[in-house]
Amino acid sequence: MTTRQHREARRADALSKERIVEAAIEMLDAGGEKALTFRGLAERLSTGSGAIYWHVANKDDLLAAATDCVIAHAVTDVAGDAGPRNTIRTIALGVFDAIDAHPWVGAQLARRPWLAALPHIFEGFGSQLEALGVPEPMLFDSTSALVAHVLGVAGQNAANGRLYAQGTDRVAVLGTVAEQWARLGPERFPFVHRVAAQLPGHDDRVQFLAGVDLFLRGVTAAH
Repeated sequence: MTTRQHREARRADALSKERIVEAAIEMLDAGGEKALTFRGLAERLSTGSGAIYWHVANKDDLLAAATDCVIAHAVTDVAGDAGPRNTIRTIALGVFDAIDAHPWVGAQLARRPWLAALPHIFEGFGSQLEALGVPEPMLFDSTSALVAHVLGVAGQNAANGRLYAQGTDRVAVLGTVAEQWARLGPERFPFVHRVAAQLPGHDDRVQFLAGVDLFLRGVTAAH
């Protein structure tokens, strides 16, 4: 028994949690949450399950660590001298792109909002809103509103992407939706009729950033 424990300890020492998380992210990106199993992860890392359990308690723990890793990179890999407005835009786009590249992250943040990833985002936005001059009594509400926009739009964008197979013609799909909108009664949906033609060619990333800019103009004008 002691010999077995020593072997497991040696395997755990040779295998870092960082490497486990990296491998888990690769598996999640390739096949989603269902593809991530401890047996498959052990085979990928050429180790035993015991060495993995030495670092992570269970699959939920591993999913949380993978989510935190992706978001931490998106939020912290930002130049600190760009000014608060540009820094907020950069962080927002970083989170949007991270969730777009790793759709499972959006699902994890929606399912478990208390993950350590959320403080990374709150700190990134909150500190920059404070630098913009948002007063202390309004900081929490303002930061929460910005986080809600970023995670909501990024998560929905990732979810939309999962509806269709890779390589699907996005313009064609949105063109079909635009045609459906155009068939709605113009007396009931006059605005929808006016914007339907813009739907196929719109850029999700640009539209997302427009929402961030609207928020920043509003919050700075208010204070």
